[in-house]
Amino acid sequence: MLNPEEARRFLRNTLSHRYGLAFAIALTTGMRPSEYLALRWSDIDWVQQTLAVSRTLAKGSRGWIFNDTKRARSRRVIKLQSWIIDLLRRRYEERDNSDLSSDEQVFRTAAGGPVNSDYLARCFKRVLLAAGLETMRLHDLRHTAASLALSAGVSPKVVSEQLGTPAAPLPWIPTRTFCRICRPKLPVRWKHCYFHRVA
Repeated sequence: MLNPEEARRFLRNTLSHRYGLAFAIALTTGMRPSEYLALRWSDIDWVQQTLAVSRTLAKGSRGWIFNDTKRARSRRVIKLQSWIIDLLRRRYEERDNSDLSSDEQVFRTAAGGPVNSDYLARCFKRVLLAAGLETMRLHDLRHTAASLALSAGVSPKVVSEQLGTPAAPLPWIPTRTFCRICRPKLPVRWKHCYFHRVA
C-alpha cells in the first residue's frame, strides 16, 4: 500500500494521464475497478457531491456486461472530496457532442468503448514507474484508500460502509491464552470465545 507521502506523489504524476481521474477516484474512495469503470454521469449527484455505486462492468464471452453489484451492501452512496468533484465537473463540461447523454460512461476508451481493467492495470504500473514508486496491483489502491482513511482517524464502520464490505469481525484471540474455561473443549487454534473471554 502507499503511505500518505507516496499517495501524494502518485496523484501528482497521475492526474495528467488519460485515466488519472479513475486512479484518483480509486485512491480516495476505495471503489473496485469493476465499479468505477461502470460509472455513468447519471450516478453523480453534483449538489450533494456524491456518487452512487449500483453496477459493475465485466468482460463476458459476448462482450461487455453491466451487472448489479454482487452484494446488496455493495450498493452504496459515496461522498466525494471536493477536488474530485471539480475534476469530474471539468471532464463533464469538456465532453464532445457525442457524449451528451447522462447515461454515458464516465471512463471510456478513445474509441468510445468500456475500459478494460487489464489495460488500466498496465497503465497504472507505468504511472507508478514514472512516480518512482514500487509496483503494486491496481486493486491495491482500494486497500490504500482504507489504510489512509483509518490512519486519518475515520471510524472503521464508516470505512467499511464506504468500501461496501461487511463490518470487520472481532479480533481473533488465542483460546489457550484467554479462555481457561473452554480450553479443554475447543481445538488449539485461533478462535473466538464470546462467553468466557477475559479482560
